[in-house]
Amino acid sequence: MLTRHATYAATVAATLWDVPQHYNIGVDVCDKWADGTGRLAIIHEKSPNHIQYYTFDQLKAYSNRFAHVLQQAGVVRGDRVGILLAQGIETAIAHIACYKLGLIAIPLFSLFGSDALAYRLSNSGARALVTNAEGVAKLASIETPLPQLQTVVDIDATQDTPAAPITLAFWPALQQQPDTFEPVPTLADDPAVIIYTSGTTGKPKGALHAHRVLLGHLPGVEMSHNFFPDHAKVMWTPADWAWIGGLFDVLMPSLHHGIPVLACRFAKFTAEAAFDIMSRHQVTHTFLPPTALKMLRRLENPRDRWPLALHSIASGGESLGLELIDWGRRNLDITINEFYGQTECNMLVSSCADLFEPKIGSMGKAVPGHDIQIVNDQGDILPDGAEGNIGVRRPDPVMFLSYWNNPEATQEKFAGDFLVTGDVGVRDEEGFFRFVGRNDDVITSAGYRIGPGPIEDCILGHPQVSMVAVVGLPDDERTEAVTAFVVLNEGVEPSDALKKDIQEHVKTRVAAHEYPRRVYFVDALPMTTTGKIIRKELRNYTETAG
Repeated sequence: MLTRHATYAATVAATLWDVPQHYNIGVDVCDKWADGTGRLAIIHEKSPNHIQYYTFDQLKAYSNRFAHVLQQAGVVRGDRVGILLAQGIETAIAHIACYKLGLIAIPLFSLFGSDALAYRLSNSGARALVTNAEGVAKLASIETPLPQLQTVVDIDATQDTPAAPITLAFWPALQQQPDTFEPVPTLADDPAVIIYTSGTTGKPKGALHAHRVLLGHLPGVEMSHNFFPDHAKVMWTPADWAWIGGLFDVLMPSLHHGIPVLACRFAKFTAEAAFDIMSRHQVTHTFLPPTALKMLRRLENPRDRWPLALHSIASGGESLGLELIDWGRRNLDITINEFYGQTECNMLVSSCADLFEPKIGSMGKAVPGHDIQIVNDQGDILPDGAEGNIGVRRPDPVMFLSYWNNPEATQEKFAGDFLVTGDVGVRDEEGFFRFVGRNDDVITSAGYRIGPGPIEDCILGHPQVSMVAVVGLPDDERTEAVTAFVVLNEGVEPSDALKKDIQEHVKTRVAAHEYPRRVYFVDALPMTTTGKIIRKELRNYTETAG
């Protein structure tokens, strides 16, 4: 935890890691606050007229009960459990129970299609899945055999709900169990969670993190929120808890500090809905991806319409720029703090308005406790002003253990003493880091990192497609728009109807947020003599050129 000092240098000098040998996320974020005082933990809003409040005492009891449910279902220490749920009390309960039981949680985005879901469940060898009725239906559509998946827990099911032999009704099952449980004595380095991250080639990789990952996140969360939990009353983010940003930048750090978290799944995100919910619940701290900020920016003088209690806004995933910084200061009297990280090693660089004036075009300075350098491909440190790989010196508490069952990819992630993020940057003489670009082809769209591989695989499965390449093209609202260049089979004519059909094909099979918003039909793809697609040429594509 950071301690407040007057300068950045003093804060860095005073920061020392204190990672105990034994540490369990579930105990830390829940049990230590469950002291019988009724301290508020989760505010779950299903609608403005349906709001439920849950204390840490309840969270402890429910997670203990669910640990017994999983135990009786035959799930044992080290097994993987998928959590296919949006924001909600059940999501928090499932995660905490998994950690207490020594299981490995797998957060899964509720908008994943059947192909994306099947791959992650199969690759991880998940023994159990916690989901809702929608997820159960999705699971039923999967054709891939999942022999290791033995138990499915449905949060929507009741005692009277007809269930498949492997399905349990979440809340009725909890009521049958005791509310006491002895958590497994996990080490800080024991595995706790697998978060799948997109890559440029092949299938998504599962970043395996240890329990210490939460402790590793804390300095970055605290810095990006001006020494959180100072002035904190309620934390909220529209980012899904299935992503590392929602899970370990908001939910878990807030509970660690005993700060209530607002859970709400919007049917559709709008600026009005966001300001309304922040006003009604008097949210003091929020993580807003840049795309959400761009939507909020369309509204001038929001405080004239909504009484807000905002004290801090953090944003990461894309560069903010001068306009967003100015808008925040002008309309909310807040300097938005930008931060940088990735699934494998998160919350590494951050701005902090309480410590220094942001430098427009930079991401901020290294978060205290992390040694961030610009390195070459061999892991040698480059001088200030030189362009190179953004690297993180190992060991580091926030750094992942490995890619799940992928030692080759794990080894490729490191160069010498450094984890190489895959992003190119520059550090100036004042210690500010500027993001230059990616040295891979991962697409950044609306705050999501999207790999082209699974999308290309899916489109190639369309009966009328011969070849395809997917890249990100500049987009004012999303930073990049997922764009597919499609070569059709001989004799097939391009049409708007076919374009929509390809988009729906990806929406339902991969993920709703990964479908190509732009589809261009081309006669051929630019390739090298060895048959490799020249993506740079596609990224230079313009509609007039096509």
